[in-house]
Amino acid sequence: MSKSSVVHSIRENLTNQQENVEEDVESFVLVPDHTKYYIMLGYALVIMFSGFLFNSPVEIFQGMQAIIVAPSILVTDYFEIANIGSALFNSGLLMVVSIGIAKGNRVNMNGPLIAAILTIGGFALFGKNPYNILPIFLGVYLYSRVQKEKFNKFILPAFFGTALGPLVSQVSFGYDFPVVQGILLAVLMGTLAGFVLPSLAAHFIRFHQGFNLYNIGFTCGVTGMFFMAVFRAFGYNHEGALFISSGNNPTFTVYLGLLFLSFIAVGLFYNRWNFKGYKNLLSHAGQLVTDFVTLNGFGVSMINMGILGLISTLYVIMVNGELNGPIIGGIFTIVGFGAFGKHTKNILPIFVGIYLATLFNIWDVNSTGALLGALFGTTLAPIPGRFGWQYGVLAGFLHMAVVMNVGVVHGGMNLYNNGFSGGFVAAFLVPIITSLKKEVI
Repeated sequence: MSKSSVVHSIRENLTNQQENVEEDVESFVLVPDHTKYYIMLGYALVIMFSGFLFNSPVEIFQGMQAIIVAPSILVTDYFEIANIGSALFNSGLLMVVSIGIAKGNRVNMNGPLIAAILTIGGFALFGKNPYNILPIFLGVYLYSRVQKEKFNKFILPAFFGTALGPLVSQVSFGYDFPVVQGILLAVLMGTLAGFVLPSLAAHFIRFHQGFNLYNIGFTCGVTGMFFMAVFRAFGYNHEGALFISSGNNPTFTVYLGLLFLSFIAVGLFYNRWNFKGYKNLLSHAGQLVTDFVTLNGFGVSMINMGILGLISTLYVIMVNGELNGPIIGGIFTIVGFGAFGKHTKNILPIFVGIYLATLFNIWDVNSTGALLGALFGTTLAPIPGRFGWQYGVLAGFLHMAVVMNVGVVHGGMNLYNNGFSGGFVAAFLVPIITSLKKEVI
């Protein structure tokens, strides 16, 4: 498909959304932007201070030290290398920082921004921390200055681009460089990575035609692959990481259940205590760019987010999985994208496809890898949303095989490994499906 065709498709999608908004704007309560900011800040503070329910202030301080100096390559569960309280504090803190940056740059609290904030919060449980995200921000900021554009235009690449946080942490603390030399080199590498992300992300969306919701994840995978290739060329390599905790299910079943029920309650409050508009939300395919907050309202979006959180948590429990840092991070990410492309109709086929794959391949359905594939594999939700549930099952099945084999090329430097995999799966499947259905995108 030509570049112009893909761009036309995305523009047509945006135009249709704008027309729907103009037609349906009276059908939902318009929530002021500052109210949405307060709500998201409230959740960030709840998550941050809930850490003190699990550990003392001294333990959280010590845990934060361990988090900041960890190489943090995929998969590093901060529950395991530090403690639960520190991981939750780190998660809430990074969400507060992100909200502050967005507010300071006058960015509307829309679906993409909500997805970015909750994704940062989710990955702050297993890979992102206050140290390793800052050089990425700096790089994107410098790019905006070179382009003579406002930083708020690139806020999403900056936020999602923190997937490359392990690049900063690994160079700083994982390669046995002298401390000062390692930190300086890491900051330089992180800034350079952030600098190239916006232009690459704008280009790579054409590769998967918007059917991979984690477009920056694919971009970061390619970027991490190049950095890792250079490191290996100079003799620097590292083993993969697998630090995961267990035994948290009783506590976090209640914790997450209450959290996501509160999302539904807030959504109902701002939707006049009914589910009006939810059926319309389910009609969207979810292909980039689909902003549920703009299209269907903040209230319905919050309801959708809460429902997705409960369903995702239930899936983990039903297959006897562990609610550890990475898994909860995956659930948070699904919830965030409940404002930006995901809903029950387009994620469930992916779950089914992943589950069927585990029945026939070598991975156990309740292993951390398989569960991460199921949760983050919902990046392919637009495929069943656009073409039907059966293609979603197929996408999930293929994604399970691909995601287990692509991490080695970026050495765990890209936290959004499923976004990297999803880009390849979408680029492979969509042209075939389109040809078979004789449908022009």
